[in-house]
Amino acid sequence: MDSLEQTIADAQARLEAAVADRTAAMHAPVVGTPDGEMRIMVLRAVGPALSALRFHTDARSPKVMTVATHGRASVLAYDPVARVQLRLSGPARIEQAGPTADAAWDKAAAFSRRCYLAEAGPGAPLDAPGSALPADLLARRPTLAETEAGRAAFAVLLVEPETLDWLRLDAHGGVRARFVRGPQGWEGGWTAP
Repeated sequence: MDSLEQTIADAQARLEAAVADRTAAMHAPVVGTPDGEMRIMVLRAVGPALSALRFHTDARSPKVMTVATHGRASVLAYDPVARVQLRLSGPARIEQAGPTADAAWDKAAAFSRRCYLAEAGPGAPLDAPGSALPADLLARRPTLAETEAGRAAFAVLLVEPETLDWLRLDAHGGVRARFVRGPQGWEGGWTAP
């Protein structure tokens, strides 16, 4: 990167590509919460100027309460081919109702909605290994109408990055920039890798 502006644009482009292409390296970044828990989540949307990152989650998941309590999350994405790492953090919230959650649910494919039909929420104990999906859905895709029962378990996680750390590793020592969102947008500088 030759400029800080190019670095921000690169982060935006990489995350937008991750939303558009399920084979993109940053499609499923690590999302961390203040309790120290981390998990892989599929990136569903990126706002302009990295204003928001949207993920889908089960409303019964323990992370929902953690985000509701602490109101923060962090995201770590890595492209092993380009050797570029993005670390973003900021305020986070869960939306289970309202226009954002409704639009995300309406846009989701039936197969993606299927996981919200699980009879137990993430982390709930089971008597045997396997899925918590109803037995009749284990070997088939549900119809769109069948998935409507899962809407009550669907929520979105919105992270509004206020910091960004962009790092490219290379044989020459690498390049790193750190940014903070200010009143005029992203402000930052170069830092040691």
